[in-house]
Amino acid sequence: MSNLGGWARPDHCSGPSGVFHSRASVTGPPTCSRVHPALLHPSWPGQCSLGKEPSRLAAGPTEAALGTSRPVLTMVPACLWLLCLSIPQALPKAQPAELYLEVPENYGGNFPLYLTKLLLPREEAGGQIVLSEHSGMATESPFAVDPESGFLLVTRALDREEQAEYQLQVALETEEGHVLWGPQFVLVRVKDENDQVPHFSQAIYRVQLSQGTRPGIPFLFLEASDRDEPGTANSDLRFHILNQAPAQPSPDVFQLEPQLGALALSPEGSISLDQALEGPYQLLIQVKDMGDQASGHQATATIDVSIVENTWVPLDPVHLAENLKVPYPHHIAQVHWSGGDVHYHLESQPPGPFDVDAEGKFYVTMELDREAQAEYLLQVRAQNAHGEDFADPLELQVVVMDENDNEPVCPPHSPAVSIPELSPPGTKVTRLLAEDMDAPSSPNSHVVYRLLSPEPEEEAEGRAFELESSSGSVTLGTAHLQAGQNILLRVLAVDLGGAEGGLSSTCEVAVTITDINDHAPEFTTSQIEPVSLPEDAQPGTLVATLVATDADLEPSFRLMDFAIEAGNVEGTFGLDWEPDSSHVQLLLLKNLSYEAAPSHKLVVVVQSVAELVGSAPGPGATATVTVLVERVVPPPKLDQESYETSIPVSAPAGSLLLTIQPADAMSSPLRFSLVNDTEGWLCIEEVSGEVHTARPLQGVQPGDMYTVLVEAQYADEPALSTSATLMIYFLKAPSAQAPSLAPMPARHLCTPRQDHGVVISGHSEDPDQASGHGPYSFALGPNPAVQRDWHLQALNGSHAYLTLALHWVEPREHTVPVLVGHNTQIRQLSVRVIVCHCNVEGQCMRKVGRMKGMPTKLSAVGILVSTLMAIGIFLILIFTHLTLARKKDLDQPVDSMPLKAAV
Repeated sequence: MSNLGGWARPDHCSGPSGVFHSRASVTGPPTCSRVHPALLHPSWPGQCSLGKEPSRLAAGPTEAALGTSRPVLTMVPACLWLLCLSIPQALPKAQPAELYLEVPENYGGNFPLYLTKLLLPREEAGGQIVLSEHSGMATESPFAVDPESGFLLVTRALDREEQAEYQLQVALETEEGHVLWGPQFVLVRVKDENDQVPHFSQAIYRVQLSQGTRPGIPFLFLEASDRDEPGTANSDLRFHILNQAPAQPSPDVFQLEPQLGALALSPEGSISLDQALEGPYQLLIQVKDMGDQASGHQATATIDVSIVENTWVPLDPVHLAENLKVPYPHHIAQVHWSGGDVHYHLESQPPGPFDVDAEGKFYVTMELDREAQAEYLLQVRAQNAHGEDFADPLELQVVVMDENDNEPVCPPHSPAVSIPELSPPGTKVTRLLAEDMDAPSSPNSHVVYRLLSPEPEEEAEGRAFELESSSGSVTLGTAHLQAGQNILLRVLAVDLGGAEGGLSSTCEVAVTITDINDHAPEFTTSQIEPVSLPEDAQPGTLVATLVATDADLEPSFRLMDFAIEAGNVEGTFGLDWEPDSSHVQLLLLKNLSYEAAPSHKLVVVVQSVAELVGSAPGPGATATVTVLVERVVPPPKLDQESYETSIPVSAPAGSLLLTIQPADAMSSPLRFSLVNDTEGWLCIEEVSGEVHTARPLQGVQPGDMYTVLVEAQYADEPALSTSATLMIYFLKAPSAQAPSLAPMPARHLCTPRQDHGVVISGHSEDPDQASGHGPYSFALGPNPAVQRDWHLQALNGSHAYLTLALHWVEPREHTVPVLVGHNTQIRQLSVRVIVCHCNVEGQCMRKVGRMKGMPTKLSAVGILVSTLMAIGIFLILIFTHLTLARKKDLDQPVDSMPLKAAV
C-alpha cells in the first residue's frame, strides 16, 4: 500500500475472494466464510454467504450433483438463523480509513503527479470509479483516478491562496449506482510556499507626536498583511526603519518594534524633543516576511511625523456646590493631548459620578453630596490604542462645597441614665452630642441646646436639671429628687448657632433615680480545677472563664473590674471582659516554658466599679486558678526541605545516591524510611540515612524523573516525625570506555573568594573525543546546594570555568558534580576542589601535621623525667659515698695518727 500521509489504516481480514473487510466484519461458524450483517438481501454485494461457493447455495436442495444433501440444507437455515440473532441488525458497513495527503503549492514538475495508490478490490468487475470533490467551488477538479493502476493523481499545479485543501471521495459503483467499494475519503492539503508579497495598509502614514511623550510608548501601530499561510514563516512579518530624515539631532530618534510594528520614541529622541521643538521627520519603513531570516519578500511605506508642543499641563482644583441644580452631564474642566490617536481614561478616587469624552472634557453626571464625599481626586490618562500612557497622568481635585441641608441628629436612644439619690447639685447627668453632617467648624454645623422639659414645678425652690447650651452638658439642679423616679428630658438642638433659619431636632434622655451601691461582687467558685496547657500554646489561648455575681439591682452597681492579684509576675497571663459582663476570660499572653515554670498559681480578684457604701469585699472576691504546663517536644527537622540527585540509568544495585541528615547534628537519633517507593528501586539505611539503589533500574529512560518521600522519626519518640521529597533525575548511561563518575584530580580555590577558578576541559575528560566533533556543553548537577555554592561558566566550545558562587565556602575538600554533554551523550564528572584559606599570593595554607620522627609532647615529658631521675640517683650515690667516708675518718683512734715531724 502507498503512503497514507501519516493516517492509520484499520486492520482488515481477507475473505475467500481476497476482498478487504473492516473490523466491523464478524467471523461466523465454521461453515461461514465472511458475514456483512448490514447487507441481508441476496442481491446486495458483500452479503453473508454460507460455504465456499455461493453458486451451490443458489442451486437449491434438489441438485444432488453439487454434493449437497437435504439434511445439510436443512441445517443451513438454522445456522443462518442463529448467526443473525447473534449479530445486531443495525451494525453499519465499515468504511476505509480517511487518507491525508500533502501537495506542494505551484509544483513545477511534470503532470500528472501521482499521489497515492487506492486499495481498489480486484475481484469486483463491472464497476466504475467515481471521484467526487466537496469543495464548494465551480471550477474543474484538478484530481483524477487512474482506472488501470488505481493511483490518485493531480493534473495541474495548485494554488494554496486559491484553495488550501480538497476533500475527495472515491467509490466503486455499478451502473445502477450501487456501491461496490468505499467510499474512500481523501483529504488533500496544499503545502504553502512563499509566493506572496506583504503589503502595508497605507502607502503614507501621517501622525502627530507631542513633546513629553514617554520613550518606548508606541504612538503609531503599523498594519501589513501577507496572504501566505498564517502561522508560518512565509507570513511572519518583521518591520524595520530604513531611513530617518532629517538625521538630527540623532539618526535614532525613533524605534520600531519589529514584530508588532509599534513606532515609539527612543530614549535619546525623547530627551532631544523635550529640550527643543524638532521636526518634522519622514521615516522610510520596510516590512519583510520569513521572520528573522535574511531572505523574503518586502515592501516599503513612508511615515510623516509632525512634532507638536506639549499641551499636557496640570489642572487647577474645581469647586462644585453640592445639590447643584443644573442639566447633567455638566462640564467642569478639560485636558488636551496634542499628539494623534489618543484615548482618554479617567479614574476617580474614591469612585464618583465623573466622565471624560474623546475630546478630554470632564463631566459630572449627577448631583454631589458633600456629606457622602467632600473631595474627589480625578486622574486622567492619555493612552494609545493599546492602553499605554503617553505621559504621566494629570490630577484634578474636585472640592464639594457645603450648604445647610442637614439638621442635627440626636444620639441614638440609650438606656436610662441612673443617678443615685442624694447626689449633690452639679452632679453630671449626661452630655448631649447632636451630630450635624454639614461641614465641620462652619455655622451650618454649629449646634446649641435648649431644655424643653421638665418644666420647674410651682413653689419649687429651683430646677431639677441644668443645661449648658453650648456643650449640651446636663447636671443636677437644686430641686430634690426621689429614688425610683423616671424622668424624661427633652432637649432642642438647633444649628446655625441658634440663629433664625437654623434646622433643629428634639433629643430625649431618660433619667432614673436609683438606689446606692451596698453589695460587693463575688465569684461563684473560688477554687478552679487545675488547667493543663501545652508548652507551645499560642498567645491568646483561652485558659479559663470565671463568673462573678453582684446582688445590687441597679445596672450601674453591677459593673465589675477584674485583676490578677498574684502569680503573674512575668505578665504571662491577662484578663479580658466586657464592661457590663459578669464573665471574665483568663487568656495566655506570652509563650510558656516548662523549664522556667512547670506550673502557675494565679489569684484573680473582682471589685465593683462603683464605690461601695457601707460594706467591704467578702472572702468570695478572689478565685484561684492553677495552670499546669505540659512539655512539648518539637518534631525532627532535616537539613533540607527537599532533596535532588541524579544517577545514570545503568547504575548497579547498591549505588549510593545521597545521605539524609538531621538539621541539628546534636539532636536525638533519627530513624529513616521510604514511604512511596512504588518501583522498589531504592532503599535507605535506617540509622545513617544513606539512600542506595536496591536493584538495577530496569525500564527507566534517560531524562525520566522519580520522586519518593523520605520519612524521619525520633528513635525514642516514633510519633514525632517529618518528611521530605527526594527527586531523582536519570542520566544517560556513560560510555563503556570510561566511567562517567570517575573523579578528577583535585584543584584548590581560596575562601573568602578571590578572582580565580578551575578550568574544566571537555577534550581531556572525554574518552570518546575521537569519535565525533562538535562543542561541549557544561552544567552543574541538579543538587540545590551545589548550584548555590558554585558557578559554572562556559569559556568556549571545549572548556568551562568553575568558581565559587558565594563569598565564603567552608574550607574542606568538595566534590562538585559537572554534567558534560557531547554528541548527544551526557556524562557526569566529579570535580574535586579543595577550598582553603590562602595567603596574599593566593597560595593555599593548610594545617601542618606532626613531622615524622619528631617526639610527641608525651615522649618529651617522659625523656625529661627520666633524665631528672637519673641525675637524682647519681647525686644520692655521691652524697652517700661522702657520708660513709667522713664516718670512717671519725671512727679512727687518735694514737694511730702520725705525728707531725718537728722542724
